[in-house]
Amino acid sequence: MKKAFSETLKVITILEQDQAFQQNIENAAKLMSSALKKGNKILWCGNGGSAADCQHLSAELVAKLNHIRPALASLSLTTDTSFLTAWINDTNNADELFSRQIEALGQEGDCLIAISTSGNSENIINAVDTAIKQDLVTICLLGNKGGKLSDMADIDLIVPSDNTQRIQEVHMIIGHTLCAYIEEDFLS
Repeated sequence: MKKAFSETLKVITILEQDQAFQQNIENAAKLMSSALKKGNKILWCGNGGSAADCQHLSAELVAKLNHIRPALASLSLTTDTSFLTAWINDTNNADELFSRQIEALGQEGDCLIAISTSGNSENIINAVDTAIKQDLVTICLLGNKGGKLSDMADIDLIVPSDNTQRIQEVHMIIGHTLCAYIEEDFLS
């Protein structure tokens, strides 16, 4: 347990001292909040634990984080089991799992939050690519050095670790920070 706490604290300390990273979080939050204020929505995608993070963070915006306020338009693309299972069964193509949904649901001015600890998941890369083609704002939460997704999105938030667990833990801190900023912005 001490090792896990120490590793996570080390990553958090690095980011706490990184002014550029903190500015990127603020910029991402402003882009997300601006999209919502214009009547657009936030779309989330990720695999495995990152899929669970998408559901969690999307729910924070629709429901509430710290304050009761109007619901905010946010949708996790990881939750439609009928589509997910039909697409995989019918096409055997997981690489287009999220891009297909963005093609159907994404509108110019929406914001895609793509979460990938490796930055190399083909279905996340394709999702970001489709979002860019459809003029969505794109924000990636990544790990290690960002992988293939590095520099594809409007904003990259890269956690400097190669340990998936530490990356996911810090992604949740970043996600909650984004949601808190947005919530405060809507209450001001």
